Amino acid sequence: MPAVNMEALEEVLLNISEMVCELPWLQELDLNPLIVDEHGAIAVDARIVIDFAATSGDRYSHMAIHPYPVHLIQNWEQPDGRTITIRPIRPEDAEMEQEFVKNLSDESKYYRFMDTLRELTQSMLVRFTQIDYDREMALIATLPDADGKEVQIGVARYVTNPDGETVEFALAVADEWQKHGVGRRLMSALIETARQKGYRAVVGDVLSQNTKMFRLMTILGFTIHPHHEDPAVKRVVCPLHAQ
Repeated sequence: MPAVNMEALEEVLLNISEMVCELPWLQELDLNPLIVDEHGAIAVDARIVIDFAATSGDRYSHMAIHPYPVHLIQNWEQPDGRTITIRPIRPEDAEMEQEFVKNLSDESKYYRFMDTLRELTQSMLVRFTQIDYDREMALIATLPDADGKEVQIGVARYVTNPDGETVEFALAVADEWQKHGVGRRLMSALIETARQKGYRAVVGDVLSQNTKMFRLMTILGFTIHPHHEDPAVKRVVCPLHAQ
């Protein structure tokens, strides 16, 4: 017999996956039989059980593992006609993330990591790109180069603190893209994501000499406080109120 159309079978599985993600009231789904041949796939019969889903501000709270949050992708048109894409990071972005960090100036690396590292270690790279979208978020800004290859020009991320009510952020922007609004755009998107998840505040530690970051934080509504452990660092806090 001819081999079955595997693309058709993959399409069925992907569509079922999308239904599970987007329809929290779907409790059971039974396709029987599902016939697949060289021409495609067809569900001869189907049984679906639905029930009321618990209300939550998190659209994927019904799932054990959260899917890639495509609803957070946005495009930002530039005056020169180019389009910057802001989107959640993916595991396959590891090489691009490494190249982004390598190309940062020593000052930008020090302000971001409070260290003089030259590049990310393998464990750091895994931790930064293979994230749990339920408990953390990393939004990257990318732009196609002359050959159409995606290049990272910035990243803003947060991780949930042990209190479960606040998140700790970090921000880095490519040196040539600083003072172009990239940091503000990334942080605004990150703050809104944290607000939608129901967190109480976004907090972060900033080196005292990082005046550019303090200006941005003030614009975004952060307050600046002394750090209780390190005088060389200040604590910035942005309360989140439901809108």
